[in-house]
Amino acid sequence: MRRALPPLAWFRAFDSAARHLNFTAAARELHLTQSAISQQVRALESRLGVPLFHRKARGLALTDDGRRLLPDVATALGTLAAATRAFEVGPSAGLVTVVASVSFNQWFITPGLHRFMAANPGTRVRIVSAVWPDDFHARIADVEIRFGPAPVVGGDAERLLPDELIVVASADARVDPDRLHEVPLIETVGTSDGWRKWSARAGCENALDPSIFVDNYGLAIDLARAGAGVALASSLLASRSIHDGTLVRLRDESIPATDGYFLATQAREGTPAAKFADWLKQELRLHGPTNARAAQTPPGRYTAPPSRNDETVR
Repeated sequence: MRRALPPLAWFRAFDSAARHLNFTAAARELHLTQSAISQQVRALESRLGVPLFHRKARGLALTDDGRRLLPDVATALGTLAAATRAFEVGPSAGLVTVVASVSFNQWFITPGLHRFMAANPGTRVRIVSAVWPDDFHARIADVEIRFGPAPVVGGDAERLLPDELIVVASADARVDPDRLHEVPLIETVGTSDGWRKWSARAGCENALDPSIFVDNYGLAIDLARAGAGVALASSLLASRSIHDGTLVRLRDESIPATDGYFLATQAREGTPAAKFADWLKQELRLHGPTNARAAQTPPGRYTAPPSRNDETVR
């Protein structure tokens, strides 16, 4: 069985650190923190089983293995960059490239993008979806919405707040907010003890155990909207569905989100990218999470919403 390659982000960190011979300079280039670069390089060294740098008081020096690896890595990254340039969408004038997680694109940018386009005629927007933190790469983006823990993705970025984990369910489902132990609970991997922490915050007699596990908040919201269960989801992403009435927040209690959404851009004031970043913040103020009282649903056991024959997936 072929062994999986190390993540591309590890190679980018190594390449940048090798060119600068400095983790701090590499962090500035890749818009990460110095500790994130150091961790990624150490992870690559551990995977390869050899040291790639000599750590010195005044900087770095490549080892023999590092010097042997660097040309191949630099060539491979150059080849990937050249290959992707063939898919550029045309002249860059008036084009804003936005890189964000799939969930953020689907549940926050998509519902309001028509307002940005209407207010900025002539501007073109290219939206790139990233799945894992390794996919965020500032060199192709005018605006990034990074997702992850602050030490890894928060360098030179502004955390989008408020962002907490809240309990939501379909507006069509009948869920007693005080009997959550009777319904399927949905948890996002990466917050694997989220329901237990929420149980403690809410003063539950026994910790609540989820039965459905997903790998992103967007899918958790999809399942909750479809009536599959009750989700512990990002308040930022769930806010659109709460405002349009397709989701309800069942309880007031929340827990802090360990991983958050961070806005990063180097755009100059007045440019299309800067206008997009300003629009995003305005959308957050107008349509983001609120501290309103939890929406109330009629008490009773959980039941999935009735199926509709005219909504068959094609």
